[in-house]
Amino acid sequence: MRRDELDELHYITLIDNVPSILAKGILSHHLAEKVPHRSIAMQEVQDRRSNKTVPGGRMLHEYVNTYICARNPMLYLRKGSHAELCVIRVNPAILDLEGVIVTDRNAASNARFSPADTGLALIDREQVFAEYWIHLDDELATFNHKKIKCAEVLVPSRIAPNYIFGAYVSCIESKRRLVEIAPHLPVTIDAHLFFREQRP
Repeated sequence: MRRDELDELHYITLIDNVPSILAKGILSHHLAEKVPHRSIAMQEVQDRRSNKTVPGGRMLHEYVNTYICARNPMLYLRKGSHAELCVIRVNPAILDLEGVIVTDRNAASNARFSPADTGLALIDREQVFAEYWIHLDDELATFNHKKIKCAEVLVPSRIAPNYIFGAYVSCIESKRRLVEIAPHLPVTIDAHLFFREQRP
C-alpha cells in the first residue's frame, strides 16, 4: 500500500464517547482508563493486548489503535449495536507523528510491527479493503484474512482532536444523536460500512 492510497484512518467508538474525544483527543487504552467512558472492547481481546509489547516500543495498551479499514471483523461482531456506534475519521497525517507504528494485521496476533515510514509497504491493500474475508472451504485462509482485515496504525498515547475530521454512522437515528451532541463534527451515513446492506 502507498501513502497516497490512504485517505483516512478509522477509530471505532460509541457515539456517547465523542464529546470527550473531541475535547481530549482519542486516548490510548491506558489513558482512557482514567477518563469516564464506555468501552466496546471485548475483554478476551483486551486481555491479549494487555500483555503485548510493541517491538522496540511501549506496551500495546499505551498506543491508540486506529484501523486502516473499519469494515472489519471487529465492527462485524458489533453490528447488532450499530445504532450506538460511530467510526471516527482520522487524518492520515498522524503517520508523521513520532513513534507511530503500522501493523500488517491485528496487533494482538502474529503481526509485523514497522515504523510508519516503511510499514504501509507491508500492508496488503487488496485484502485489507476486500469486501469479504470468508473463504469457503478454506478455514486457514479465512482465519488469516480476518486478522489482515484488522491492520492497524498505532499512535503513542493520544491522537489530538485536530486530526479528527468527521465520523461515519449507520443510520439516520445515529446521525441525529451524534449531531445533537457534537454539532460541529461532519457526520456521514454509511450503512455499508456497518454491515447494514450485506453480510460477509
